[in-house]
Amino acid sequence: MRLEDLNYFVAVAQAGQIARAAEQMGQSQPALTKGIQRLEQQLGIQLFVRSSRGMNLTTSGTVFLERILTVRSSLHDAIREANDLHLGKLGVVRVGVPSSLVGTVFSDAFADLIRQRPAARVQVTIGLNDPLVTGLRRGELDLCIATLSRKPDAELEQTLLFEDDLVVVARDQHPLHGKRSLRLADLGDYPWLLPNAEVIARKLVDASFTDAGLPPPAVALETNSSAEGLMAAIRKTDLLTVIGRGTLAQSTRGLRALDVPNLRWPRHVGILRRKDGYQSPLAARLAEILVKRAAAFRSTGGKH
Repeated sequence: MRLEDLNYFVAVAQAGQIARAAEQMGQSQPALTKGIQRLEQQLGIQLFVRSSRGMNLTTSGTVFLERILTVRSSLHDAIREANDLHLGKLGVVRVGVPSSLVGTVFSDAFADLIRQRPAARVQVTIGLNDPLVTGLRRGELDLCIATLSRKPDAELEQTLLFEDDLVVVARDQHPLHGKRSLRLADLGDYPWLLPNAEVIARKLVDASFTDAGLPPPAVALETNSSAEGLMAAIRKTDLLTVIGRGTLAQSTRGLRALDVPNLRWPRHVGILRRKDGYQSPLAARLAEILVKRAAAFRSTGGKH
């Protein structure tokens, strides 16, 4: 079984089209077609259903893809480990960070690592929590900063860094700041800026309204990431949003948290790593720095 045929298979499965996969790999379409045909003949199963729209994985193909991604991740780990040894334990560390958490502790930690390891390189992927964790599972990231799940995961190791409640915020002059006996229902009278329905923060907000027997908040401005990059819109309107209490304490002048009794969204932020994945010395050192930085962050109440 040829390694390039497996790579062709993964490329087509992820692209959904032979033409697109061939372009991404810099190969000809006939080369990818022949590679997939060889693979199907050797396995004795059909991996794709061909259609005018592209290539769709069969049930067997979907299972095979997951296995191949795991095997390929282990192979990449072995190559990276050998390369680290060759380079004297230096190299590249690949980190995933949600945009809502970049400025809290992690920028300083990255700076510490570069000062301590001048020859090192850090590749930071900023995105949503769930896609970053998927990238970690596939071996595309060495570690991931994320909101930790309450349910243990057999494949991932969790290291708690700190707790950071999500709070509802509004501009300093928002009418709700002066309202007595503020209730959750009062928040439904105003438009919101929220991430899309796949983001944890949005799920928490919607669930609170649903549990209280209220319709979900009216979202006037929706983002595919966190709301931190759109704070100017909050300062200039009566929009409401949710951000971490630590983020509010650091860099959101002109905004205040709304004090709603019994409304609290605690979240645990930490490091995720694959339990069976290769951990480079550089990645291990970054994790140590993050733990130290987080301890300092906690001791100062979320202030530098």
